[in-house]
Amino acid sequence: MTKENAKAKSSKSAAIAQPRAIVIGASAGGPEALATLFESLVDCNIPAPIFLVLHMPTDFSAMVAAYIERVSGRPTSTATDGAPLPGHIYVAPAGRHLRITGRPSRAMMRLDDGDSENFCRPAVDVLFRSAAATYGHGLLALVLTGTGHDGLAGAAAVAAAGGTIIAQDEKSSAAWGMPGAVVEHGHATMVLPIKVMGLKIASLFRPVEPGRAA
Repeated sequence: MTKENAKAKSSKSAAIAQPRAIVIGASAGGPEALATLFESLVDCNIPAPIFLVLHMPTDFSAMVAAYIERVSGRPTSTATDGAPLPGHIYVAPAGRHLRITGRPSRAMMRLDDGDSENFCRPAVDVLFRSAAATYGHGLLALVLTGTGHDGLAGAAAVAAAGGTIIAQDEKSSAAWGMPGAVVEHGHATMVLPIKVMGLKIASLFRPVEPGRAA
C-alpha cells in the first residue's frame, strides 16, 4: 500500500453513487493533468455538469476552455451566471469566484468578486463548498496537482455532505500541495494517479448490468 493510499482515511469499500455533478480544482501543472484526465474520458458518457477552478495568473479562461473542449470533445465554456447544462464543462473566469446554488435539479452558477481565499480568486474552496451544499452526496470532487492548500476546506465540506473526493497521487503531480493537504487531513475517498483517475470516473457512469450490484 502506498503512503498516499494509507493516508486516505475516508476510503470506502461501498460502491460510489453516480455523481450528479463534478467539481475540479487544480493549479501548478493543472493544464497537463487536465489534458490527461479528459483525454481518458473522451468515449465516456457523462451527463453531469463539470465545474473547474484552475489558478491562472491572468484571464486565460477562454483559452483554457477552448483547449479543454479540444482534448475532451465536450462543450466547454467560461462560466457565467445561469443554469448549467448536462455534460458541459465550465471554467471559472480568472478574478471571479464560481459558486453553485439551488437544488440539484435546479442548480445555478453564480459569479462574484468576493474576497480572495487562500490568496486565490477564483478559489477551489468556494466552488467546492457551494457545490457540496447544492449536490450533497451526489457530488464528485477532484483535487489535482497544485501548490498551497486551496481545496482543503472545500474537500472537508464535500466529505461532510457525503460526497466523494479523489486526490491526485504525489508521483503523478507536478506539485502535491493541494492534493497532499487533502490526503494528509484524511478527506480523500481515494488517491489515484492521473492516468487512472479517468478510468475510475468512467466506471461511475457505466450502466449497472442486470443482476449485479452497483
